[in-house]
Amino acid sequence: MDNSTKLLAASVAAALTLAGGAVQAEEHADMERCFGVSMAGENDCAAGPGTTCAGTSTMDYQGNAWTLVPAGTCNSIEMPAMEDGTMRDGSYVSMNRDLPA
Repeated sequence: MDNSTKLLAASVAAALTLAGGAVQAEEHADMERCFGVSMAGENDCAAGPGTTCAGTSTMDYQGNAWTLVPAGTCNSIEMPAMEDGTMRDGSYVSMNRDLPA
């Protein structure tokens, strides 16, 4: 394979990768990250220490794990109260509540 063929193949691969990323970004344009609202193992990412990414949260409503939700709904998602009666709310930033021991 000569250099011009390799260059063409690399260019096509890059174009397809960029096109796929644009479609994915467009699909999530009306979504936003919301911490503390996902069930155990159902987070989209950022599950904090001891976890890697998507699907790795170990507790329901884990405060340092986020999931994508429709834009503008993070603070209005209904969740059960904590054991001490304090209401849970979603947050646009990581929280120090409902964390694994």
